[in-house]
Formats: sequence, structure tokens, C-alpha cells
Amino acid sequence: MSKGSMRVTDLIKEKGIDAQVITLGDSTRTSQLAAEALGCTIAEIAKSVVFLHGDSSVIVVISGDKRVDMRKLFAFLGGKVGNADAETVREKTGYVIGGVPPFPHNPGVIVLLDSSLNRFDKVWAAAGTPNSVMRLSVRELADTVNRGFIDLAS
Repeated sequence: MSKGSMRVTDLIKEKGIDAQVITLGDSTRTSQLAAEALGCTIAEIAKSVVFLHGDSSVIVVISGDKRVDMRKLFAFLGGKVGNADAETVREKTGYVIGGVPPFPHNPGVIVLLDSSLNRFDKVWAAAGTPNSVMRLSVRELADTVNRGFIDLAS
């Protein structure tokens, strides 16, 4: 198991989260690829989109069938927001693009949960690598990141 997946697995065990990291033979790098590999709808994929806000990095966890509305994100954060490139994603979160989980992250990373996730009891999320995933309850996701839901979808 990769170092990224081990970090996720360790936190799942530590927090007693009802989830298991699964490593697939196929890439789950995009929401579409993940849905195809898992046999679920794209909406059931909780994708993690990384942005920069000043010196901070912000991860918006949003349903795979939605896009982050930059105006809403800007209004919520109260300032300029930009997309993070692959190198910055890895540096700030500790994971590569396509493998960024909703938790755990390097210190200073802000995680926001979009309300589009509330349509489901459980969602699939990246688990540290572009081909590892976990299925967890939306409630446990919110409890783990200690965050409520915000409407950030367009």
C-alpha cells in the first residue's frame, strides 16, 4: 500500500470511521473514471478540488456531477481564489492530483464540504492515490473534517 493510502487508512482506524481503502487496477483519477470503475453514478463520487487562497490551500469536496462556483467560493472566503497546479497540490496536501482525499492533509489545509453531497447517505472518495478509493457516510465525512455543508456548486 502506498504512503498516501496508508495515511488515509491510519486515520480511518484512529477515528473509527466505517470505511476501507480499496486499491483498484484501474485509475480513478477523475470522477468519470472512478464511477466507471466502481459501477456507480458520477454524482456518488466526492471529488476533492484544490484551490489557493493567499498562503492557504483550500479543498472543496463536491459531488462528481457538480462544479465549484468560483464566485461563491470567493464570497465565502472573502478574497481571491486560484486553481492549484499539480506541484502545489502535492506540496500543500501531501497527495497527487486524482488521489487527494477529503482527509487527512498537511497542516494549514482548509476543507470545505459542498451541500451537493447531502443527496447521498454514502459517497466514494479518493484515498491517497489515483487508483485508491473509500466509501464512507456523508455524516462521518462531515464529522471527520469537523465542518458543516456550504452551497459552493454552480
